[in-house]
Amino acid sequence: MKYITKAVLIACIFAFNIGNAQEIIDDTPVESLKKKDTLLAGDKIKAEGVAAVVGDFIILESDLDREIAQLEAQGADLQGITRCELFGSLLESKLYAHQAIQDSVIVNELYIQSLVDQQIDGILAQTNGDMEGLLNFYKKDSEEALRDQMYEINKNGYLTQEMRAKVVAEIEVTPEEVRTFFNAIPEEERPTFGTELKLAQIVVIPEVTEQAKQEVIDKLNSYKKDVEENGASFTTKALFYSDDGSKNNGGKLPTMNRKQPRMVKEFRDVVFNMQEGEISDPFETDFGFHIVLLEKIRGQEYDVRHILLRPEITQESLQKAKEELEEVREKIIDGSISFAEAAREFSDEKETKFEGGQMTNPVTQDFNFELTKMEPELYAQIQDLEDGEISEVLQDEDRINRIKFKILTVTDRINDHKADFSRDYLKIKELALQDKQIEAIAKWQKETIAKTYIKINGEYKNCDFQNNWLKKQ
Repeated sequence: MKYITKAVLIACIFAFNIGNAQEIIDDTPVESLKKKDTLLAGDKIKAEGVAAVVGDFIILESDLDREIAQLEAQGADLQGITRCELFGSLLESKLYAHQAIQDSVIVNELYIQSLVDQQIDGILAQTNGDMEGLLNFYKKDSEEALRDQMYEINKNGYLTQEMRAKVVAEIEVTPEEVRTFFNAIPEEERPTFGTELKLAQIVVIPEVTEQAKQEVIDKLNSYKKDVEENGASFTTKALFYSDDGSKNNGGKLPTMNRKQPRMVKEFRDVVFNMQEGEISDPFETDFGFHIVLLEKIRGQEYDVRHILLRPEITQESLQKAKEELEEVREKIIDGSISFAEAAREFSDEKETKFEGGQMTNPVTQDFNFELTKMEPELYAQIQDLEDGEISEVLQDEDRINRIKFKILTVTDRINDHKADFSRDYLKIKELALQDKQIEAIAKWQKETIAKTYIKINGEYKNCDFQNNWLKKQ
């Protein structure tokens, strides 16, 4: 089928490392590049040959080997994909980044710098702060040189992604286009969709006592007082006491911006009403209780650290929640109440209770879960359930709740089947959209390659590229 192409597979694989080997030529005029196979980038002589030039970017002969090694280390399956095809994907990433510069795509420099900080902090957290080992690994003489390289890598990757998104941003498909796309697929070539289940759940979250809440509030107030009055380190306290994943970075969070969507409201309300250097009073969100240190304000950008504490849940609360759900389960089994009615009355999960407990697939945004693509943990919980059967009370957790109890049921099952237009409309619509995007990208690449300076050297001149990188007539 047209939408299932090797080019799409390669593009997905390279999404892991987009921009990793990109090196921009800042100081060398493009005209001089047309006359040389050995290039000067700034004042630095390239000891190895240049495999390709795409606009303002070069690809060194070693870059592809480095990309392949990184992809294999990440578990990418490269079987059946040739070096020429992988090299073509590298050329595409350069083309996007080059055109993004020509189109003046705006780069959020503070965001890129924040990304570099997070990456370096993350690596150091795993290597016990071994900066010297990190510099040796990346063959850099100083931390500044490493940060500069990582900044360019992240910036060029950002440009590539933004340009690609720009190409397909306004592409949509109408219902008639979806129907035409589906009807054009020969009957014998229509995709087969695996077994799909519709699932529902009832969730009961153990109650947190007021005493437990007050205990963490008191702890947070003591941390704040120690920092403000005794000069203690907020970063150190976050490292030792915070319940949040950011503790490894001393509680440092990604740079916040007033225009950021989907920010926790309570967090926004506190941070954007603070003064630089101020530590907030304890406040509550769905995740627990926080105090925040506002380190610096740069225009619309806010640098913050926080400490998160989650109140302890008593054994009495745990037992009460479990028994409550067991009682609900018995009522459903004996027919006193339906699963959907019980969900609406007893479930603590806002996202599902008003749908009668019906779960939404986070990937497809519909109610269907394909059996072979289900998260392993969820699959293990429902694999032995018959349709309409109610699971035992299960203990689980999520990013907000460390402990919760739930029961599950399978409300519908669709066995393996050939694509059906009405039943599988959303999936077919997505395939039609992908197909239209691929056509738009192919058209954009053809036009952009034609107007961009491109030079291919060495063995890659013999590649049979899908795109006209060699500019053959």
